[in-house]
Amino acid sequence: MKRAKKYPLTYFLRGYGKQSILAPLFKLLEALFDLFVPLVVAEIIDVGIAQNDIPFILRCCALLIALGVVGLVCAITAQWYAAQAAIGCATSMRHTLYQHIQTLDFSQMDTLGGSTLITRLTSDINQVQNGLNMALRLFMRSPFIVLGSVAMAFTIDTDAALVFVATVPVLSLIVFGLMRLTAPRYKKTQGQLDRVLRLTRENLTGVRVVRAFGREEQEEQQFYRENQQLTRIQLGVGRLSALMNPLTYVAVNLAAVAVLYVGGRQVDGGILLSGDVYALTNYMSQILVELVKLANTIVLVSKAMACTGRIQSVLDLEPQMTFSTGQMDLDGREAIGFDHVSLTYADADDESLRDLCFSIRRGETFGIIGGTGSGKSSVVNLIPRFYDATAGQVRLFSRPIQDIPKEQLRSAVGVVPQRAQLFSGTIRSNLLWGNENATDEELWAALETAQAAEFVRGKPRGLDEVVEQGGRNLSGGQRQRLTIARALVKKPEILILDDSASALDFATDAALRKALKALPGQMTVVIVSQRTSSLQHADQILVLEDGHPVGLGNHQQLLETCGVYREIYDSQFQKGGDRA
Repeated sequence: MKRAKKYPLTYFLRGYGKQSILAPLFKLLEALFDLFVPLVVAEIIDVGIAQNDIPFILRCCALLIALGVVGLVCAITAQWYAAQAAIGCATSMRHTLYQHIQTLDFSQMDTLGGSTLITRLTSDINQVQNGLNMALRLFMRSPFIVLGSVAMAFTIDTDAALVFVATVPVLSLIVFGLMRLTAPRYKKTQGQLDRVLRLTRENLTGVRVVRAFGREEQEEQQFYRENQQLTRIQLGVGRLSALMNPLTYVAVNLAAVAVLYVGGRQVDGGILLSGDVYALTNYMSQILVELVKLANTIVLVSKAMACTGRIQSVLDLEPQMTFSTGQMDLDGREAIGFDHVSLTYADADDESLRDLCFSIRRGETFGIIGGTGSGKSSVVNLIPRFYDATAGQVRLFSRPIQDIPKEQLRSAVGVVPQRAQLFSGTIRSNLLWGNENATDEELWAALETAQAAEFVRGKPRGLDEVVEQGGRNLSGGQRQRLTIARALVKKPEILILDDSASALDFATDAALRKALKALPGQMTVVIVSQRTSSLQHADQILVLEDGHPVGLGNHQQLLETCGVYREIYDSQFQKGGDRA
C-alpha cells in the first residue's frame, strides 16, 4: 500500500502566495509607522511645549495624522490580503478533505463515523481559517513591534532599555508556556464536540422515534451530560488561556514601573528629557498591547494547530481497496459467483458472513432471505464491492471482482439500498443520478417499470416536482419506487434490490417483479426480502441464518428441505395456503 500523501499548510495556500506575503508585509509597514509615533510625541513635549512653539506642534500633529492615515491604509490592505489567503486556504482544504472522504472505503467511514467527519469539514476548518487569518496579520507584526520597541529604547537610553531586554524573555516564557499547555486540550475539546454533534444528529434524524417512545426526557438528560462534559473541558482550557492576559499585564506593568524609576532618575540627572521618558513608557505600552494581541493570536493558532492535526489524521487514511484501470471484457455467462466467502467488519469480534458458496447465471433472479441480522445486506454489499471479502473470492462475470475497473463495476451494478435515500431537488434530478444523459422517455420507462409513473403523473409538475431533503414530502412507498426507478435509469446488468419493496403492498410488489421480468436483455436481479411471496418465483433462493447459508434452491425445494425457510413461509401463510 502506498504511503499517505502529506498535506502541509503550504499545499492549501497554493495560488495565494502573493497574498500570504503581502499581508504580513503591509502589517510590518503599519508597525513601522506606529514605532515613530512616540518619537514624534516626545519631540512635541521636549521642543514644542517646552519652547511654546505652536507652528512646530502643528507640524508634528499633521505628521501624526499622516502616520495614522498611512497606517490605516496599510492595515486595511493587510486585512484584505490575509482574508483572501485564509478563506482560499480553507476552501482548498475543505475541497481536498471532502474529495478524500469520497475515496475512503465504507469500512473506514464506518470506523470514523459521520459526525466527526462533519465536524472536521466545518468547525475544524473554520478554526484553521481564523487561526491563519490572525497569524498572517499579527504573527510578524507583534514580534516586530516588541523588538522594534526594544531597539528604539536603546536609541533613547541604554539603562532604561535594559528593562525592556529583561522583560521580553519573561513575557515570551508566559506566552509560549501557556500555548504548550493549551494546545492538546483544544484537541480534546474538538473530540468532545464530535460526540455532542453525533448525539444531536441522531436525535434530529430520529426525532419521530424519540417522540413515539416518549424518550424526550431521557435524550435531553443524555445530551445534557455530554454537553456538560464539553463545557467542563472548555472551561478548563479557558481558565488556562485566561491566565495569559493578567500574567502579561503584571509583567509589563512591573516593567513600566521600572522604566519610570530608571527614567525619573535619568531626568533628575539631566541625562534624559521628560519627553524621552514618555516615549519609553509608550514603547512599553506598545509591547503590552502587542503581547496581548499575540497571546490571543496564539490561542487561536493553538486551536488551529489542533484542528489541523485532526484534519490531517483523516487525510492520512489511504483507501484499502485498489482498483485496476482500463476496460475489461465482461462477457462471462456467470453473473455473480461466491467461492467460500467470509466477511468480518472492522473492529468486529465475529464474522458477519461465513463460507458462502453459490453461482448466479446471467438473466437469473436470485433471492436472499433470512431472519433479522442474518447477513442479507452484507451479502449484497459485497457484489458492488462496497466491502471486500475477508476470505474467499467474489466473482463478477466470471472474473475476480478485484480485477474489474471501478467505473466499469459501478456502471454494471445498480443498487437500491435498504433505506430509500433521495436528495433535495426534483424527481428528475434524482432519477438522473442513474444516467445524467437520460432522455425523458427513458425516465418515464424506468418509472413505469418501478410502478411509480402513476403517482408522478399525478403531481402538478410531473418530473419537475420538488423533492425535499431525504424525500420527506413523499410517502415511504413513493420513495422506494423512485429509488428503484433511479437504479433502472442506469440500465445495469445486475440489479440489487436490498429489501427495497418492504413499503409496497403485495399487488404493487407483484407488478414490479413482473415488470422487471419483462425487461429486454439479460439483466440479473438479486432480491433481498423478508417476504417469501416476493421470492417464490426466483430461480434460486439463498437462506441465511447467523451469517452462514442453511439452504439454497428454488421455492419448492426449500419448502421440502430447509426448516428455516419453511418456518418463515409458515409464519406468513397459513397451512392451507391462505394468507395469515
